Amino acid sequence: MADIGFGSQQRSLVAKLMDLNLILLLLICTIACVGFAMLYSVADGNWDPWASRQMVRFGLGFLALIVVAMIDIRVWLNLAYPAYVVSLVLLVWVEVAGDIGMGAQRWISLGPLNLQPSELMKIALVLALSRYFHGISTEDVSKPLRLIPPLMMIAIPVALVVRQPDLGTAILLLAGGGALVFLAGINWWYIISGAVAAIAAIPIGWQFLQDYQRNRVLTFLDPERDPLGAGYHILQSKIALGSGGVFGQGFLQGTQSHLNFLPEKQTDFIFTMLAEEFGLVGALGLLGLYVAVLGIGVATAIRCRSQFGRLMAMGVCVTLFLYVFINAAMVMGLVPVVGVPMPLVSYGGTSMMTIMFGFGLLMSVHIHRDTEVPRHTTSLW
Repeated sequence: MADIGFGSQQRSLVAKLMDLNLILLLLICTIACVGFAMLYSVADGNWDPWASRQMVRFGLGFLALIVVAMIDIRVWLNLAYPAYVVSLVLLVWVEVAGDIGMGAQRWISLGPLNLQPSELMKIALVLALSRYFHGISTEDVSKPLRLIPPLMMIAIPVALVVRQPDLGTAILLLAGGGALVFLAGINWWYIISGAVAAIAAIPIGWQFLQDYQRNRVLTFLDPERDPLGAGYHILQSKIALGSGGVFGQGFLQGTQSHLNFLPEKQTDFIFTMLAEEFGLVGALGLLGLYVAVLGIGVATAIRCRSQFGRLMAMGVCVTLFLYVFINAAMVMGLVPVVGVPMPLVSYGGTSMMTIMFGFGLLMSVHIHRDTEVPRHTTSLW
C-alpha cells in the first residue's frame, strides 16, 4: 500500500510538470537570453564579469521557479504572513546593521552573498495582501476598519525602505500594494481621495527627500541645469537612444555604450544600450515579450477559481509591469532616475531571484487554478 501511495504522489508530480505553461517558460528564457547578450556586449564581447554570472543566477532561479510552481497554492497561503514577517525583520536588520554601498544602506552580508531584503519584500507583500483579502468578502473590503491592516502592511516596509534610502523600491512597494488593494475591490471614492491626498502631500514629502533625490527630481524637470553632474546620466541616455535610430548601430557597435559615455549600462541603463545597438525595433521587441508575459499572467489570474490565487497572480503581474514601465520611462526621461532594474535583463542577483520566484508563484497559480482554497485553511505541512 505504501508503494501505491508513493506512486500516486509520483504521478501527481509528473502531472504538474506536464501542466507547466511552456509558452510562459519560453518567453522568460527568451527575455533572459536578451539580457545575457546585452551583458556580453557591455563587457566588450566577454562573458566575464557579468554575463556568465547572470547565466548561473538565472539557472538557479529557473530551478527555484519549477520548485515553487510545484507547491500547492494553499501552502503559499499558509506561508504568506510568515514570509512577510521574515522580510520585515530583514528590513529592520538592514536598518540596524546593514552594509553601506553607493551612499545607501540596503544590503545584508551572508557570507559570500549580499542580500537586499527590500527585493524580497516585493513578493512577500503580494503574498500577505493576497491572503488578507482572500479571507474577507468583497463587501467588507471597503469598510474603514478592514482597510487599516493592509494599509499598515504597505506603509511599514515603505517607511523602512525610504530610510535606506531607496526611493525606487519604495515606489514599487507603494504602487504594487495600492494596485492590489484596488484589485481586491476597494470603493472608487477611496482611490480618488487617496490620489488627492497624495498630490496634496507632495510639498510635505519634498522636505523629507535626500539631497540627491531632490536633484534627481529637479534634473528630471530640467536635465540641462547640470549636464556634467546630476543631469549627466539622463542626457547620455537620451543621446544613446537617439543614436540607435530605427534599426540600431549593430551588436557590439553602440558608440555611447562602448566609449563609456553611458553610465551604469549593465544595470539601470541596459535598456538604453539595447536600444542603441538594436534600435527602436529591438526596444519594441523586448517590450513586446514583456507584454506577452503579462498577457499570460492576467489570463492565468482570470482562470483561477480562488481569490487568493487571482490576487497573487495579479500581484506578480503588477510588480513585473512596474519594473518594466519605470525602467523604460526612466531611461527615456519620462520619470526621474530612481534605480529600478529591467527584469531578467539588468545585472543583479537578488532582483533576479525575486522575479523568478514571482514567476514560480504565477506558474503555481496556473497549475493549481482549479484548487479550492477555503477562507480559513489549516496548515498542509
